[in-house]
Amino acid sequence: MAQADKHKAKGKHKQHDGQDQAPPAAERGAGSGPLPKMKRKPYEREMRVLHGELVAMQEWVKATGAKICIVFEGRDTAGKGGTIKRITERVSPRVFRVVALPAPTEREKSQMYIQRYITHFPAAGEVVIFDRSWYNRAGVEPVMGFCTPEETERFLELTPGVEKAMADNGILLLKYWLEVSADEQTRRLKSRMHDARKIWKLSDMDLKSYSRWYDYSRARDAMFAATDTAWAPWYVAHTDDKKRGRLNIISHLLSQVPYKPIPERDITLPKRQRPGGYTEPNLPLHYIPAPF
Repeated sequence: MAQADKHKAKGKHKQHDGQDQAPPAAERGAGSGPLPKMKRKPYEREMRVLHGELVAMQEWVKATGAKICIVFEGRDTAGKGGTIKRITERVSPRVFRVVALPAPTEREKSQMYIQRYITHFPAAGEVVIFDRSWYNRAGVEPVMGFCTPEETERFLELTPGVEKAMADNGILLLKYWLEVSADEQTRRLKSRMHDARKIWKLSDMDLKSYSRWYDYSRARDAMFAATDTAWAPWYVAHTDDKKRGRLNIISHLLSQVPYKPIPERDITLPKRQRPGGYTEPNLPLHYIPAPF
């Protein structure tokens, strides 16, 4: 991409700030139906531009020692994992690190609740993405009975202060809630039942939580009310259309980071060395079968 195009692309995506994302049909006015599902070709075209910008952001993070922490929460099947994959597929795992913690061990249960998450916070030059986070204490744990109401209340009381300490220490914290409609969640769960590629996503917990839609809604609302702060606001993305949702989230993410475009480099491949008498040895190598 030419340098002018890079600046144009960044300007295009930096204008979004979460408030100007296309709202759901109910908020766009009477008679407004949902936007049509995005087609694959325009989606991949836009994603290619965003991937280039994510690489530019990565290089800025490395050069400046920035510390970025991204939290993804949301309804089951809302597309957290797929969004994270699209964010990370063209960048370095040495800079972008994904944290998806399993259920706590008995030792971790005895620790201060936030303790096992703090060890994963970013150091200078790192982007850490939490695929679910400390906000389990505000969502799945109270809804599924894994903690007491008093523990959740205490968590909601203390979390803004912890996140303020993160901000004061130079960590840019971005919190995304992915919202999916009840009908679309049902469709996605049913699709997992008969797809060998997705069946691993359908856990016993998903089945139990499916019936508790409004318990999750109440927990989400309480979480927003207590932890949507000036230093760590919640950004909501509607993801019934996964392609639009991913593009909207990534473009918003880029708009929140004050990175600079990568200067163009004049790169020329050096000449390869001469063989200097080298010949391929006749070794008994084990080649894999090639059925394709």
